[in-house]
Amino acid sequence: MNIEPALKALAAAIHGEGPAVELSAGPDGEPLVTPVPTPGFEDAVAVVRTSGSTGAPKATVLTVDALAASSMATAFALKGEGQWLLALPLQYVAGVQVLVRSLFAGTRPWAMDLSEGFTADAFTAAALELTDNIRFTSLVPTQLQRLLADPSADTLAVLRRFNGILLGGAPASAELLESARDAGLRVVTTYGAAETCGGCVYDGYPLEGVALRLAEDGRIHLGGATLAAGYLDAPGQTAEAFVEEDGSRWYRTNDLGMLDPDGRLTVLGRADDVIITGGVKVSAAHVQAELEKSDGVTAAFVAGVTSAKWGQAVAAYVAVAGSSSGDGPGPALDGAAWADEWHRTLGLLAPKTVLPAGELIMLPNGKPDRLAMIERLNELHQGK
Repeated sequence: MNIEPALKALAAAIHGEGPAVELSAGPDGEPLVTPVPTPGFEDAVAVVRTSGSTGAPKATVLTVDALAASSMATAFALKGEGQWLLALPLQYVAGVQVLVRSLFAGTRPWAMDLSEGFTADAFTAAALELTDNIRFTSLVPTQLQRLLADPSADTLAVLRRFNGILLGGAPASAELLESARDAGLRVVTTYGAAETCGGCVYDGYPLEGVALRLAEDGRIHLGGATLAAGYLDAPGQTAEAFVEEDGSRWYRTNDLGMLDPDGRLTVLGRADDVIITGGVKVSAAHVQAELEKSDGVTAAFVAGVTSAKWGQAVAAYVAVAGSSSGDGPGPALDGAAWADEWHRTLGLLAPKTVLPAGELIMLPNGKPDRLAMIERLNELHQGK
């Protein structure tokens, strides 16, 4: 992948010598650089679309000051600057940040070949091209899971050479994190959004210069120097998402959280993940966690679907170990055994509709494609 045009365009924008740019992938997988007018926003460097997992993507404007603050805070948290390996699509904030951090650090990033999708072989080949003694990369949980499942000793060897592996974009299971650390990998979980220049909470603690609080309803608010300027051509959405209180500016996430006595954040799930079925409030995150404890279930997505009887019914899209990709049951599926187990552990909260598949439907940035899975679950439930 030729990232040189993207690096030059970002460098020009950072130094005030060029317009803000939006990065994307062309039909051949090569990066496309699109200059973007940003009227009303000063010192804009990049426009990054939100993931679109819950609706139409919003064009988030990131400024030089916010990106600089994010890069410096990241270097401080990782105890140094080094060479980055790009393993994520450039149209998402985590991919853009690999290039931006490299520019601020004065190091040369290397990009893996994503033309055939993410594979352990392509990642290993790219990692072997790194020349700096200090190395970093950003991954999403599905990528790390694939790398750890690869039997090649070379894959594990190159993973161990990274001084830090930032893991974000979606929740990482405790089992995945334990496997990574047992393998000797230096994994740092991250939480954030395009609106915060990407991950700004590392292993539960906010980066230097980042503010964190919980609203009365438990919703996570993030503040500080890494906040985006707002959304392009969307003043109403900007005013709704970014609020000023007592002289501080906050981004209101759609996630619920909990702080322990040491101030460490645990993300509990999305605020809109509460399913009301038969008058009972159900946490989709709680049901998902229980389903993922079952033998043969590698991942689950839980949502409410329209139900004439219940108002909403609990439904689950379940990734089954050993099954082929795409919808449909696999060899590890034992529906009756699962139904009995889930009714024992969840009672009335057990899913009434289950769609087994080889894997969850994912967006290119590694986040679950919630809209696509909800659509399929609705279709299956209504067809019963």
